[in-house]
Amino acid sequence: MTQPLLRVRGLTKHFAVRQGATGAKAAVRAVDGLDFDVHAGETLGLVGESGCGKTTTGRMLVRLLEPTAGSIEFEGRDITKLGRRAMRPLRQDLQIIFQDPYSSLNPRHTVGKIVAMPLEVNGINPPGGVKARVQELLELVGLNPEHYNRFPHEFSGGQRQRIGIARALALRPKLIVADEPVSALDVSIQAQVVNLLRELQRELDLAFVFIAHDLAIVRHFSRRVAVMYLGKVVEIGDRADIYERPRHPYTKALLSAVPDVAAFGEPRQRIRLTGDVPTPLNPPSGCRFRTRCWKAQDVCATEEPPLLVREGSGQEVACHFPEPAEGSGKHSPEPAEGSGKQSPEPGDRTTAPSQAHSGAGQENGHEVAA
Repeated sequence: MTQPLLRVRGLTKHFAVRQGATGAKAAVRAVDGLDFDVHAGETLGLVGESGCGKTTTGRMLVRLLEPTAGSIEFEGRDITKLGRRAMRPLRQDLQIIFQDPYSSLNPRHTVGKIVAMPLEVNGINPPGGVKARVQELLELVGLNPEHYNRFPHEFSGGQRQRIGIARALALRPKLIVADEPVSALDVSIQAQVVNLLRELQRELDLAFVFIAHDLAIVRHFSRRVAVMYLGKVVEIGDRADIYERPRHPYTKALLSAVPDVAAFGEPRQRIRLTGDVPTPLNPPSGCRFRTRCWKAQDVCATEEPPLLVREGSGQEVACHFPEPAEGSGKHSPEPAEGSGKQSPEPGDRTTAPSQAHSGAGQENGHEVAA
């Protein structure tokens, strides 16, 4: 197999905080030992509840946050500890699209200046000049090049996100971290932006780390998917395996919350997780999902399950008692006797919107978080 474009091993980020009236020192374990690879031209989707560490991971990949431990290798070179001067040439290959198209653009700058900023900072003078390159980028993302001198407030939300994409493309990067690039947009605009990213990926051979809550969009856009829970990757693999044959209980719970338009009006079982959501200040011992898992047993509290390829499937799963490999993954698992952690509702009917999409971990309509 060819060398991955991005190789992450043991990536960790702890934030120091003080607790209580005494101000005792503590650490928020936002990300705690991630391992994954991203190959050239590939898209890795990163999904999970709010607060599971997705955005922190994305910011560490482009070195906007300094990792506490672990390593990040880009094209075989360890960039984890590189200083600002050594990182500058690599900024051309590593870019990020921010979540909020309103706050990520400077309201005092014109669109032309915003998109040209990466070129100016890196001292790049493209053939034909900076203005011609910026107008080319605006046209590439579906905006009128004549809007070069307009300000961000003169554009809609979808147009602003396109400006952010144009800025990320200015240096012709090899990898883009897309941090929930469509979550702040209307559904119709979401489809336009995602289709635009797919077209750009085909034309420019871009690799993406695509962070999102919307499981349907992640399935549409990503070749491989990693599911995060409380700072850990609990399952990673090909999208067909993750969506059709999930083996981790948390992945099954997430997918059971996705509205299915094709099954509208038919009874479907939804897994409702009970129990308290753990805090990253003091995560559970062993398996971090055990406090909400219907399959938890004594070993789950004492031994942390490694992320391994389990027998009968291609994806890697961090679970002592993964779901059986056979089947479509649409059935509801049997809870362990006396566990009381799962509450499926056989007669539950899904009232789906016009498009099947779900906010995994969001407050509006998410059935996973307790």
